[in-house]
Parts: sequence; C-alpha cells; structure tokens
Amino acid sequence: MSHQGSIDRSGVPYAAHGWGEAVLAVLAGLVVMAATAALGLWAAGASGLPGGAFARVVAAVVVMAAGGSVSLSGNAGELVRTHAEFSVLPLSVTLTGALVIAAGFLRPLRHRAVAGARELAGWAARVAVLWALVLIGLSLLARQSFEIPVQKPTGAVIGDLPDASPTVGFRTDVPLTLLLGLLWLVGVLVLALAVSRGAPLPARLLRFQESVRPAAYAMVALLLAYVVLGVIVGLVVMVTRGRPAETVAVILLGLPNLVWLAYTLGLGAIWEGRVDGPFGLPMPQVLDSVLRTPDLSALSVSTLADHDGRAWWLVVVAAVLTLAAAFLMAVRSPGRMRPWQHAVHMAVALLVTVLTICLVARVSAHYGLSLLGIGDLGGGLGGEVTLRPRLGSAIAVAVAWGLVTGFLGGLLASKIHRRGEVPTGSG
Repeated sequence: MSHQGSIDRSGVPYAAHGWGEAVLAVLAGLVVMAATAALGLWAAGASGLPGGAFARVVAAVVVMAAGGSVSLSGNAGELVRTHAEFSVLPLSVTLTGALVIAAGFLRPLRHRAVAGARELAGWAARVAVLWALVLIGLSLLARQSFEIPVQKPTGAVIGDLPDASPTVGFRTDVPLTLLLGLLWLVGVLVLALAVSRGAPLPARLLRFQESVRPAAYAMVALLLAYVVLGVIVGLVVMVTRGRPAETVAVILLGLPNLVWLAYTLGLGAIWEGRVDGPFGLPMPQVLDSVLRTPDLSALSVSTLADHDGRAWWLVVVAAVLTLAAAFLMAVRSPGRMRPWQHAVHMAVALLVTVLTICLVARVSAHYGLSLLGIGDLGGGLGGEVTLRPRLGSAIAVAVAWGLVTGFLGGLLASKIHRRGEVPTGSG
C-alpha cells in the first residue's frame, strides 16, 4: 500500500503509514499467539474440555501472554467453597507474539536513517488502537466455568453434602487487561526500536543509540539463544525418553519460563518456592523434587546438583553465552569505546534483563476446597505451586557477571576490525 510523503514540524520527512499495515501487524501477532496457545493446549490435552470451552481457554492464554489479568473463581454449593489463585505467564506465546508484532511494526520503517517523533507516535498509536480492540474481544471471550465431578478425587470429602457440585471458572478483568496489555505492547515496540540497528529514531535520541542498541541487541540474542537451546534439548528428550505430547506442550506454552529461569540459576541467582498437591512444574522432574517440601525451599544450582549433578552445566552454559553476548555487544559498538565502558554497558543491560526474567518467570498457583470457609478439604485436589526470585542475589550476580564479561568482551572485540573503520598505520 503506497502513501504520500509528508513533513513534520521539525522538517523531517515521513511516510503516512496507513491502517492497512497496522491491521496486518496486529492480525499477524494475534494469529501466531492464538496458534501457539492452541497447539500447546491441544498437546496438553485441553481439547477435551467440556462445553466447547477450548476456544475460550485459548483466548485466556493469549490474554495472559499479553500481560492481561485472568482470575479464577468457583463454588461447591452452600456449604463448600472453592478458592483459587493463578499467576503465570505462558512465555512461549508471549515471545512469538512479541517477535511478530515487532517485525510488523518495524517493517514500514526500514531503510530509514531518521524519523520524526510525530511519525513514530502516529504509527505506534495505530497499532495500539487495534491491539486494544483485540484485547477487549479476547477478554469478552475468555470466560468459562467448569463443573468438577465429586466422585473423583473429592467425593470422599464432599460427595454426601447437599448441593455440593464443585465448579471452577475463569474470567478476565477487562479494564486491567486493557491497561496491562497496552503497557506490554509499548514495551514490545520500544524494545523493537532499541534492538533494530536499521530502525530510524528521532534526531534528539540518536546520541543514545551507540550505547543502548548494541546492548539491547545482545540481550535479545542471548535470550533467544537460550530458547533455541531449550528447543534442542526438548526435542532430544522427546526422542530419547518419549512423552512427546507433554514435551510439545511445554515447548509451546512455557519453554522460556524454564530456560530463562535456568539462565539466572546458572549466573548464581537463588529462587525459592514450594510444590504441594497433585500439581507441579511440568519439567524437568528435578525442579519438582527440589521444591516438593513442607516449607519454602531454596532453588539454586547447588540444590539442583544434589539431585542431579548435571545441573552444574548450567553455570558453564551461562558463562559461555554471557561472554558471547558481551562480545557481540562490543563488536556492534563503536571502536572508540574502551573495555571499561563495555563493562558498564553490559552490567546495566544484564541487570535489566535478569530483573525482567525475575518479573515474568515467577509462578503462583493455589487451589483448594473449604467447608464453611475453614480449612482445605481438597482430598488430593487442592494444591499449591509457588516460585519467586530472591532479588538481592539476582541483582548482585547480574552486575558482577556484566562487569566481568563486558570487560572481557571489550578486550576480545578490540582485536576485531569493525566495518567502516580505518586500520591504524594504513596509507
């Protein structure tokens, strides 16, 4: 679709991006997120949900992936009540949607050196308006209730009580979902502009690109490398140990949750959590083993190694890939930068990255039954899964690793000839 050029107040020419490109970007993001969620839920066995609820569950997963709010509720008659809490991001769905929307947002801006603030704001606003409509539609669709058969596994507890038909349902908070979903979109678009070397920026922001863009690109490359490595490991596990449906479900719904958690553990961060009841973390089994204790347990490389010595490989992989990211950042930076500057940039970038992982990879889920509001009567149905980081350890290790690998990466990159540089002593 072609457009007539225009001039903003600063005199910078810009293309009047139309709604067609915005529709394409948003629609592509929605389709890939819905497809990823649907395939993952199908592999997890959710296609057999009663009442034709599969589409509504898919919508709920997409809402959660975009940062929206989905709450659980339920009851079991006049005497018995159900209570549930659930907070987890399906990061595989989040990642695929973010990549596609970012690509659609950047596509009309390619082959440009500078863009006016008015142009970028107008283009982003078109995408945001359409994304808001998508969020509202998904929120209205993502609501359903399910009846739980009292014969199993709770019949021994409530089966003889009058009017005891346990149900659990989910629904979205539309205003909160709209707010959080738009904030998610803003983050995606800002990160896209920060990562892409070819995306234009307003003239007043050009002075930041030499320090921000190489670091942002390196961090995104690092996180995607972990995802690719996780896919490879998952496929190997699927071939050697079977259980293909469960493995595919984890890959399509929560692979970044696991591999990015593994990255922070490899750096030396400590998480804490607890698993109780029939529910648990999907894989690997060693996570469930470490966290299935009466009280909160510390999750670190050492506690994992107590159950499986191969956990120490997490440190090796984290060291190699972090150093590679630091080298990549330094290579993409101007040659005049000193190693100590690379160290500072890497420390800041890694700190932001680790804190982001700590924010998005935490898990909190609880479900139970109570009689007259007193106690859990799940009889095997009630359960709890929690996993949260110790921010102090995460911050400390991120800064330390960033300083060391940034300095080493700067030293290694100083031996590499950069594109556009003139070797000293030539001529």
